[in-house]
Amino acid sequence: MKRLIWFAIAGGSGFVTDAAVLALLLHATSLDPFSARLIAIAVAMCVTWLLNRTFTFGKSGRHVLSEGARYGGVGVTSAILNYAIYSAVLIAFPTVPPLAALVIASAAAMAFSYFGYSRFVFRR
Repeated sequence: MKRLIWFAIAGGSGFVTDAAVLALLLHATSLDPFSARLIAIAVAMCVTWLLNRTFTFGKSGRHVLSEGARYGGVGVTSAILNYAIYSAVLIAFPTVPPLAALVIASAAAMAFSYFGYSRFVFRR
């Protein structure tokens, strides 16, 4: 249960980071919502890796580069799923605000990422 709580905290922090970077980029640059989201996802993934490694799962016992590569693999797969859902929502429902699409997509990708991180990245 403790692990799930920390995963939710790390994910929540990643979500806030993702949303904040997305909002900042949309407000301060001429980037479109699709390009801005790619940058926001990358920043959020770095934040969640550090939090999950430190608080949720602990170090895996693998070399940090190996662990980071595994985390990145699961994270990129989860991000692709997240981005695909985000894009599909914006295309199917053009009046939906990008941040609302972010909420929907992030919720859908959460279960996939927990399974991948706990079984493939941090499993000892």
